[in-house]
Amino acid sequence: MAGHSQFKNIMHRKGKQDAVRSKLFSKLGREITVAAKMGMPDPNMNPRLRAAIVAAREENMPKDNIERAIKKASGGDAETYDEVRYEGYAPGGVAIIIEALTDNRNRTAGEVRSYFTKAGGALAETGAVAFMFDHIGVIAYPLSIGSDDAVMEAAIEAGADDVTSSEDGYEIATSLESLRDVQKALETRFGEAKKASLLWRPQNAISVDDEAGEKILRLVGSLEDNDDVQNVYANFEISDALVAKMGG
Repeated sequence: MAGHSQFKNIMHRKGKQDAVRSKLFSKLGREITVAAKMGMPDPNMNPRLRAAIVAAREENMPKDNIERAIKKASGGDAETYDEVRYEGYAPGGVAIIIEALTDNRNRTAGEVRSYFTKAGGALAETGAVAFMFDHIGVIAYPLSIGSDDAVMEAAIEAGADDVTSSEDGYEIATSLESLRDVQKALETRFGEAKKASLLWRPQNAISVDDEAGEKILRLVGSLEDNDDVQNVYANFEISDALVAKMGG
């Protein structure tokens, strides 16, 4: 079974302070509203909505907030959000992909560009770095569902591509096309997943020194703090000491 992937460091949420939770709930609520507006408001009939609700529950988002976000999609005052992907280079030649939901493309693009500029990087054209990543589906479960062998066997039978494990649990990788079918098969056996979503996994990780690493972590932090940014992915590795120093 493959080792735990370093790229998860980039998705680490800092702390559980009220302000941080409020921002996180806002982003989760936006994804729920968009998912409900694009498809059926019933999570059983709308895979994206179901995944968004699972993600919200995993972060302990109150049930009332989730229901309000779903209802908002059918209201006449519901905002219209565009899904936008930005790509760029950080110090050290590190590639970054940003996924955003925005009601103002010009504002979001300007803010993202400014973060790159301040960090000594550069925003690039869409597609400039995506070839260095694999766009895959990931289904997450706690370790308590079973042994490595049992989970690997079930995942292969369901049509998954790979399984990795860590102290955080199991991550089952699938192709974009098979995510929902694999998720359905695994949930029949193991119950509801902790997470089921699409993400960008770097094909290779670039090792950077601490100086570049600090700049990259600050850039990622600025991006993640932006209200319009939903996800940030990057293809770099840094020392454990720097992760600890920066609060990771």
